[in-house]
Amino acid sequence: MVLEAKKQWSREDTRMTEGFDCAGCKESLYGRKYIQAEEGPFCIPCYDAHFANTCDECKELIGHDSRELYYEDRHYHEGCFRCFRCGCSLAEEPFTCQSEELLCNACYCREFSSQCVSCQQVVMPGSRKLEYGGQTWHEHCFLCSSCQQPIGSRSFIPDQKDYYCVPCYESKFAPRCTSCKKSLTKGGVTYRDEPWHKECFVCTGCRAPLAGQQFTSQEEQPYCLKCFGSLYAKKCSGCTKPITGFGGGKYVSFEERHWHQHCFSCSRCATSLVGKGFIPENEQVLCRDCATNL
Repeated sequence: MVLEAKKQWSREDTRMTEGFDCAGCKESLYGRKYIQAEEGPFCIPCYDAHFANTCDECKELIGHDSRELYYEDRHYHEGCFRCFRCGCSLAEEPFTCQSEELLCNACYCREFSSQCVSCQQVVMPGSRKLEYGGQTWHEHCFLCSSCQQPIGSRSFIPDQKDYYCVPCYESKFAPRCTSCKKSLTKGGVTYRDEPWHKECFVCTGCRAPLAGQQFTSQEEQPYCLKCFGSLYAKKCSGCTKPITGFGGGKYVSFEERHWHQHCFSCSRCATSLVGKGFIPENEQVLCRDCATNL
């Protein structure tokens, strides 16, 4: 607040003004403008010399009648508080400090903010964005290449330079299960060069899952070993069980009859006939010794 000592005409008032001097230069303040401080009244030059801050930009004192702006212990004339790049005033504008330089938002974004690869516009600080593969998008600019809807925070699948939401990718590119015809996006099995969901690849007979299990086929249809043995395998003439040929099971055939290798033995003495001569006797097979002793 600037005050001015006015001339008073009474003798009593005159005595009161005696010694009313500047606390700095000690000169009388009678008839002069002054500013009252804790240390006492100061003439305008002394007040500016003792209390005014120095402008960080022009290095001049910021006088008592100047509007003063400050930022992090730095003081500026209003006209000096401006962008270091374009020179526009920052008095009423948002700004950023970068390496001790004050920059308006436009200059800061132009030099230091990333650019959206879709719209080529600056991604403003604090705005929602998406970054992937070293590139940046505004959230509303990151669109599915098929349905053109914003992907946002949802999962997506990249394909060369395109990006797809999961439903569109499955519809457009994912293979379809041979059984249920639905998209197959992960896992699955391949049979006869065709894709199947694991849960769809089942035995043609009992519908038991075959993924990770031994199986065989009949007329290009998959069967578990049990169903294949029951429906199609030859029956052993010795134990009457199916001969599947799995698990290292070798077998012996003679005319219309078949045996597991370990079942092919003399019907009387049970000696193995594998690799040996034998004599058929009606429904029996006999070793030579038993056949001679008939």
